[in-house]
Amino acid sequence: MAFQGIRQVENYFAPLLHRFKNRSEWNQIHASIITHGLSQSSFLVTKMVDLCDKTGDTDHATRLFDNVSNPNVFLYNSIIRTYTHNSLHHHAVRIYKQMLTNSLEFPDRFTFPFVFKSCASLGSCYLGKQVHGHLCKLGPKCHVVTENALVDMYMKFDGFDEDARKVFDEMSERDVISWNSLISGHARLGKMKKARGLFDSMPEKKTIVSWTAMISGYTGAGCYGEAMEFFRGMQLAGVDPDEISLVSVLPSCAHLGSLELGKWIHIYAERKGFLRQTGVCNALIEMYSKCGRISQAIQLFDQMKGKDVISWSTMISGYAHHGDAEGAMETFDEMRRAMVRPNGITFLGLLSACSHVGLWQQGLKYFDMMKEDYQIEPKIEHYGCLIDVLARAGELERAVEVTKTMPMEPDSKIWGSLLSSCRTRSNLDVALLAMDHLVELEPEDMGNYVLLSNIYADLGMWEEVSRLRKVIRNGNMKRTPGCSLIEVDNVVQEFVAGDDRKPFWTEICSVLQLFCVHQDQDVIKNNSTLASIGMVI
Repeated sequence: MAFQGIRQVENYFAPLLHRFKNRSEWNQIHASIITHGLSQSSFLVTKMVDLCDKTGDTDHATRLFDNVSNPNVFLYNSIIRTYTHNSLHHHAVRIYKQMLTNSLEFPDRFTFPFVFKSCASLGSCYLGKQVHGHLCKLGPKCHVVTENALVDMYMKFDGFDEDARKVFDEMSERDVISWNSLISGHARLGKMKKARGLFDSMPEKKTIVSWTAMISGYTGAGCYGEAMEFFRGMQLAGVDPDEISLVSVLPSCAHLGSLELGKWIHIYAERKGFLRQTGVCNALIEMYSKCGRISQAIQLFDQMKGKDVISWSTMISGYAHHGDAEGAMETFDEMRRAMVRPNGITFLGLLSACSHVGLWQQGLKYFDMMKEDYQIEPKIEHYGCLIDVLARAGELERAVEVTKTMPMEPDSKIWGSLLSSCRTRSNLDVALLAMDHLVELEPEDMGNYVLLSNIYADLGMWEEVSRLRKVIRNGNMKRTPGCSLIEVDNVVQEFVAGDDRKPFWTEICSVLQLFCVHQDQDVIKNNSTLASIGMVI
């Protein structure tokens, strides 16, 4: 068949491949292509592989590709793209290697972005650097899409952010994706100072991706106030929040107790139809639980249709946070009836619920169930929760035994939990054991010495109390200052003990002093009334 004739037949079949209505029609078109001797046509096979990419039919895409003896670069790019889109990254890299070794075709600017993405998804920096070398040798220089993919790949490898920055600095052309890739990468690594510097210096208009990267980064770094400031800044800039930005800021609302903003997000999400997204509902449930509105969390949970393991685990943790062990255990039973497999977070919530009400036997049962029924290997957090369950219930010897048999070294939280429980139980032996470890792990933490001093005081061992007070005075002790949060006009204000730099500090103190005076007068008045009937406070 002459070349011109082949091209005409290909052009005849190409639009048909975009108009088929079902698989039967697809098979008929494919059969016609074969009967016309065009099964080796890279042009038509590329069209068919692209359709397989959209439907996720990677098996059929593979058969189509493998049947072509000499694929051209467009067909290679199509199958690599299909594998990358469908998370078959090993196959994408395999085809790329085949292209380099068994083909006369060379990678082009459409090849490298998907190969870089697959290298990043595989977590192979070595492979990524090799492909980078191929780009320098074979690929197009100064192509923004390819360089963006390269920046994104390096930012996904821990410790290679400088390589990403070098690529970024050498780019002759940058677009908003270039900036967002670098900002998102630094934010993911918790390097918020670098992320903020890039964000502030962006010449392009900031997109929802730019704002969300900063919000998510600050939330992940525990800078909840900054996350909420950026969320408000995004709105002031006229950028409407999407599902991802809502999920990113809601944990900050939960940690700071910003109920008003959380409720606004709930209303906004409902108006935009985002409550159909399981992730948004999960974040709202956690926010309501941590802000003290467990009833609203339960209501939202009950209204959800597509509950996943995170939904169930979040609700169980919410009940635990409010000391409702019965609610947590009932929810877990419902979860099992719904055939949703629990994970490690689920059992953390259950153990925490048991801890709050002293159900140590039930806690042991859940701990064993996690290992034996679900083959979930306990982490240090699970051992910490179990030890806390036993210690709070007065089973200190059992708790100590767990610390001796756990497969990892107990951390300061575990020993601190034991030390704290010893005061209630007046158990000096376990207290001294815990303190020995805490002195090694947290030698400058004043709170541990104060706890032990209180235990000595409860036992009437005043010489030891005096000795510990001298150690505290003479040592280089650090004490975490107390703080409190209050939300006023949708702004969360934090007050830290000893910090007088807050705006209107003098006026606040004056109001508090006036309040204390009134309180004292009320106490005197009440005492006088009670004294008249023979009762004195």
